[in-house]
Amino acid sequence: MSTELPESAVPSPTGAGESSPAPTRRTFIATSTAVGGAVVAGGAIGGAFLGAPEEVAAAEAPPSGRVSLTVNGTRRTVTVDNRTSLLDLLREHFDLPGSKKGCNAGACGACTVLVDGRRVNSCLTLAVRLEGAEVTTVEGLADGDQLHPLQQAFIDEDAFQCGYCTPGQIVSGVGCIHEGHTGSPEEIREWMSGNICRCGCYVKIVRAVEQTAARK
Repeated sequence: MSTELPESAVPSPTGAGESSPAPTRRTFIATSTAVGGAVVAGGAIGGAFLGAPEEVAAAEAPPSGRVSLTVNGTRRTVTVDNRTSLLDLLREHFDLPGSKKGCNAGACGACTVLVDGRRVNSCLTLAVRLEGAEVTTVEGLADGDQLHPLQQAFIDEDAFQCGYCTPGQIVSGVGCIHEGHTGSPEEIREWMSGNICRCGCYVKIVRAVEQTAARK
């Protein structure tokens, strides 16, 4: 229960020579709030001028790094945000859109590329960690106008429908063949299981990989 007196009950000054009466709780709180707000506002306004523009820009800029790597036979050097994935580096900086951004969580394989001959999910690979690496994307498999044998096998076997997963499937298939995991359709399915085909073309994909491995 509030102990504040109604304003009508507060005595008025008794004389010009006497000191002013003590402020009410309401007056005290209102005055304190006003003064405090002015101090905070003044500090915020003044603080905007404490840092030089270049210092503010440096504080806001994300950390970046410089990386040199070979992509499809071409040496590339770039400075990027340290959080940039290899997938985004390829698509947004090097204009290589063949590797697709499917789930962006390493679950579908649409972004598969070869790094130093090994299959990786480029969406989960930080670009700045690939200093000196050799990266091969689906654009780098063909020899000019001559398709890679697995690319041609995908056409011959009609191993795709929408085509969205196809670049990752082909690159993964190339890696699978180089790794020697093509002894049987079951082995191929096992080692290609990280690549999802939402159209369900698995039988023809396995057939294309098997056909290419047999010709190797």
